[in-house]
Amino acid sequence: MNSSPTSGPQTTHASVPTANASRYLQQLCKHWAHKFETEFDSTQGRISLPLGEARLTATSDALMIDLTATDAANMTTFQQVVVSHIERFAFREELRFVWE
Repeated sequence: MNSSPTSGPQTTHASVPTANASRYLQQLCKHWAHKFETEFDSTQGRISLPLGEARLTATSDALMIDLTATDAANMTTFQQVVVSHIERFAFREELRFVWE
């Protein structure tokens, strides 16, 4: 059986410059806590979603986002879901998400 390059878990990382990283991390985790398994404090967060796992780290000047998609084919959707939710919380500032 051949495995395609889009099968299996895939990870990606983004650093989002913002002075409000801790606020956005906590808002996102609280928002999804009613639906998904979450763990968080003011500087670290983990959310287990059907698309994969999101790990967040807040520093004084950036929100670090590490996503591990259950399948590489889901990564773009996973990124879009996370970005759209954070942008909703951060409507007062224009955030820049650069995925690596």
